[in-house]
Amino acid sequence: MLVLRSTVFQILFYSVTLVQMLLYLPVLLLPRKWGWWIPHVWSKSLILLMKYVAGLNVEIRGRDNLPSVGYIAAMKHQSAWETVGLIPLFPRPAFILKRELNWLPFFGWYTMKFDQIPINRGKRSEALAAMMEAAKEKIADKRQILIFPEGTRRPAGSEPKYKFGIAHLYKNLECPVVPIAHNAGVYWPRASFMVHPGTVIVEILPPILPGLEAQELYDTMIEEIETASNRLIEEARSADNPSPVLKNIPASTGA
Repeated sequence: MLVLRSTVFQILFYSVTLVQMLLYLPVLLLPRKWGWWIPHVWSKSLILLMKYVAGLNVEIRGRDNLPSVGYIAAMKHQSAWETVGLIPLFPRPAFILKRELNWLPFFGWYTMKFDQIPINRGKRSEALAAMMEAAKEKIADKRQILIFPEGTRRPAGSEPKYKFGIAHLYKNLECPVVPIAHNAGVYWPRASFMVHPGTVIVEILPPILPGLEAQELYDTMIEEIETASNRLIEEARSADNPSPVLKNIPASTGA
């Protein structure tokens, strides 16, 4: 049953995405301010697919911790889930993403239309300067910069490997950093076809305000995200029908 549900979900996931990208193409000709509903509708439709096809629900905690000013959202990266499931939290999100994604047919057109922040990983110094300039514009416009500080997905419960780049952003932009923890990797593991039923719990933690030194921000952010994420893994372990993925995660991880 799990294989069937996961297969149907994966087919619908990409089919719905393609259909919506084609359907909304005319909106790309309009001013950007008239199209911000597109990423939210796309995300919410996939969240419904997760719920009714894959049996995967979501619980959001701490919405009141999201500031009304421009800020950086520092998100735990365990799964494909958070690249889709967290978008409705942000009115006008700006992901920091690989420049090559802009070159993809259809998808890349949308990333350019909604003014995301591409980076050229081949030219580090130039890329950092360009990213910083683009990020300043977004913060001044009260947008939300979405970043996965680990850079790549890490299995739930594994040793974290955070990059220091977010600390540089924090110091230069002088804006809040909102740590966001979750346990999505327990239900939709990294690089896995299988999507296990259950409830992804997302915890939006209090913002870290401007004024800290870069290293202090870095250490505080890691401590808060990892402590909360590990606690949410243990909470998933106590569910009525815990995900089998938890068998590969030592219980002490969430202690």
